[in-house]
Amino acid sequence: MPKKKYTGYIVGGILAVLILYSIILYNSLVKKEEKVKQQWSEVQNTYQRRLDLIPSLVNTVKGVSGFEQGTLEKVAEARSSTGLSATQITADNFKNQSRLQDSVAASVNRVILLVERYPALKGTEAYAGLQVQLEGTERRIKVARNDFNEAIAAYNKKVRSFPANIIAGLTGFKKKEGFEAVGGSDKAVEIKF
Repeated sequence: MPKKKYTGYIVGGILAVLILYSIILYNSLVKKEEKVKQQWSEVQNTYQRRLDLIPSLVNTVKGVSGFEQGTLEKVAEARSSTGLSATQITADNFKNQSRLQDSVAASVNRVILLVERYPALKGTEAYAGLQVQLEGTERRIKVARNDFNEAIAAYNKKVRSFPANIIAGLTGFKKKEGFEAVGGSDKAVEIKF
């Protein structure tokens, strides 16, 4: 009789350890997923900062020069088409947001390059300060994207590693995608006037 009693304790102890370990794994997956969401919010925050600066750039350029109206309209159109939202992080939403933000960045870069034609504008404090702000914002976007990719990598590593992959599969945690370079981004952008 005593052997059966100890066997029950041993089996119960093993089950308790397995259940506790499963709970710990599940909670670590939740933490990693929340970190991914937090980093995505930071990326969107930096995108919003860029979008908030664009009207200042456009107004500065408009005020100082007889700037090309078509270029300003393209910048305003690109800005309004982004429609930032904290939607669920899916591959399609993610790629669409990245594509729209790349369009905004290209439009702003066109404005900055066209400003080179207007020496008086380049010399104004307002424009110089705004350009510094835009450069800083682009750096922030880069850092936020890198942090997001690191959070995605840590999450994916956890979701795909054994035995966490078993808990992840049972509880619906799936691999996520991070930022990838757009095809052809290794070549310099050609600006045509």
